[in-house]
Amino acid sequence: MSNSAATPTPLSYKDAGVDIDAGDALVERIKPLAKKTMREGVLAGIGGFGALFEVPKRYKEPVLVSGTDGVGTKLKLAFEWNMHDTVGIDLVAMSVNDVLVQGAEPLFFLDYFACGKLDVDTAAAVVGGIAKGCELSGCALIGGETAEMPGMYPAGEYDLAGFAVGAVEKSKILTGQNVAPGDVVLGLASHGVHSNGFSLVRKCIERAEAAGTVPATLDGKPFKQAIMEPTRLYVKNVLAALVAHPIKALAHITGGGLLENIPRVLPEGSAAHLKKGSWPQTELFAWLQKTAGIDDIEMNRTFNNGIGMVVVVDAANAEATAATLRAAGEQVYTIGTIAQRGEGAAVVVA
Repeated sequence: MSNSAATPTPLSYKDAGVDIDAGDALVERIKPLAKKTMREGVLAGIGGFGALFEVPKRYKEPVLVSGTDGVGTKLKLAFEWNMHDTVGIDLVAMSVNDVLVQGAEPLFFLDYFACGKLDVDTAAAVVGGIAKGCELSGCALIGGETAEMPGMYPAGEYDLAGFAVGAVEKSKILTGQNVAPGDVVLGLASHGVHSNGFSLVRKCIERAEAAGTVPATLDGKPFKQAIMEPTRLYVKNVLAALVAHPIKALAHITGGGLLENIPRVLPEGSAAHLKKGSWPQTELFAWLQKTAGIDDIEMNRTFNNGIGMVVVVDAANAEATAATLRAAGEQVYTIGTIAQRGEGAAVVVA
C-alpha cells in the first residue's frame, strides 16, 4: 500500500479568478482607441512597460504639471443603470481640467481600471470614454493598468483612477497672485453635476424613487442621461483664450463647489463677490435642491451648481475674453467681481 500523497489537482491563474486571455483581448480592443489620441511628443505608448513622451520643442522653459483623480460614487449609478460609456470622459476631465488651471496644456494621460472579474465589453466601453476624453482635450492616452483582483470588488463593479501630465512655459504659469480688486469673475457653464456630489445625488434619487416623483426629463434630456452627463472638457477653448487674452486665474469647480474652489486661486486678503442670479439654475440643479431640501449655501458648496470653470480677468479684458470663449462654444456668464476680503468670507454670493 502506497504512502505517497495524492497528486493535487492543478490550479491555473484562471481557476483563481484571473483571466489573462480576457486581459489580452481588452488590450487589443484598446489599441485602436488609443491610436486616435496620438499627438506630437509620443515616442512609445500602449504595450510597453513604460510609455515614453518627449516635451514638444516649442516649449523654451517647460514646467510639467500633474494631476490625478477618480470618478467617485457616480460609478455606483453607472453600475446600476449599465451606463459605462461616459464615465471615462469624467475621468479624463477631472484631471485635465485641473492641470489646465495652472495654464498648462495636457500632454498625456494614463488610466487605472480595477475590477473583481474582467468583463471585456464593459471595460472597453469605459476605456472608449477615456479615449474620447483624451481626443477632445488634445491629450495622448499612452498607458494604463487593468487590474483583475478576485474578491476585491463585487460582481459587475470596478474602480477608476486617472493621471494627467501637462506642460506650461515657466513665465506663463497661472498662480492667481496678480488678481486684484475690481477684476471680473466669468463663469463657464457646466454640463450638469459633472463628477462631484454624487453621494447626495444618489440620496436624492432614492428619495424621489420612494415618493414616485422621479421626473421623466431634466433640461430636455431623459432623467438618467441628465444625471450621467459627463464632465465638460474646457481645455481647448480655454487654452485658445489664454493665447488671446491676459487671463489672471482659473478655478475648476469640483468638490467644494464655488465656495471652496475659487479661494484656492485668490491672493490672501481677496474675496470673490458673486451676484446671485447672474447665471441660470438648470432644471437638474433646481430638482436636486428641492429634493434634498437644502439652502443656496449648501448648493454652492456641494455642487458646481451650473458653473464648471471660473475665469478671472481684468475688467478691461472681460468682454473680449467672454466673446472669445463664446465664439468657441462656451456659455459664459459675468458672475461677479474681486474685492478686498476684510472680515467677510472668501466667496460671497448675494
